[in-house]
Amino acid sequence: MVVKVIEVIASSEKGFDDALQNAVTEISKTVRNIDSVWIKDQKVHVKDGKIASYGVICKVSFRVD
Repeated sequence: MVVKVIEVIASSEKGFDDALQNAVTEISKTVRNIDSVWIKDQKVHVKDGKIASYGVICKVSFRVD
């Protein structure tokens, strides 16, 4: 078995959980056999003293056929 790992960045205005779900949803459109997603880093964008959006940098592991 061979496993490949790619890195992706996703964001959301709702929160970190939603940003992670956005990453999985979008990757699932083109990548099959996803095994796991590891959150490498998290960040927020701030505008006018308030959190404007949440971001995650993820490593996605999937089996290669």
